[in-house]
Amino acid sequence: PDKIEDELEMTTVCHRPEGLEQLEAQTNFTKRELQVLYRGFKNECPSGVVNEETFKQIYAQFFPHGDASMYAHYLFKAFDTTQNGSVKFEDFVMALSILLRGTVHEKLRWTFNLYDINKDGCINKEEMMDIVKAIYDMMGKYTYPVLKEDAPRQHVEAFFQKMDKNKDGVVTLDEFIESCQE
Repeated sequence: PDKIEDELEMTTVCHRPEGLEQLEAQTNFTKRELQVLYRGFKNECPSGVVNEETFKQIYAQFFPHGDASMYAHYLFKAFDTTQNGSVKFEDFVMALSILLRGTVHEKLRWTFNLYDINKDGCINKEEMMDIVKAIYDMMGKYTYPVLKEDAPRQHVEAFFQKMDKNKDGVVTLDEFIESCQE
């Protein structure tokens, strides 16, 4: 069994990303930008892959006054497109490319995917509540103005009021994109 574990560790440790040319063609980044991003990625994640725990630790540094772990969990799931529990450099760069340089439509589609926690193709109130609570937790209790206890619920109600066009209790990708572009 130890030999198998060693081999598994070796495959994780030695992950090499796809060729830069291929990534350059698939993203909105130049070769130079990809090299800089890769250096930063390798610096934080020498193995070339990030698991959820490491992702949460890195993400938490940006929100020292709050608890970013739940939001980071949802974010990790959105970055982990193959749902295999790890984010490779390619996954990271593809998401970054959409978020930083994608079209409005691509960004909305990516955000919808983030909010659609159970990946069933629509956002229900429970999922939206989980996301909103995670955002509030991440912001911390020192936000200004101080938030009322039922603020997350009010946020979710307002979201559904605007987005759920046919009032069926769920928001589809089309409803989401249409509402966001109004």
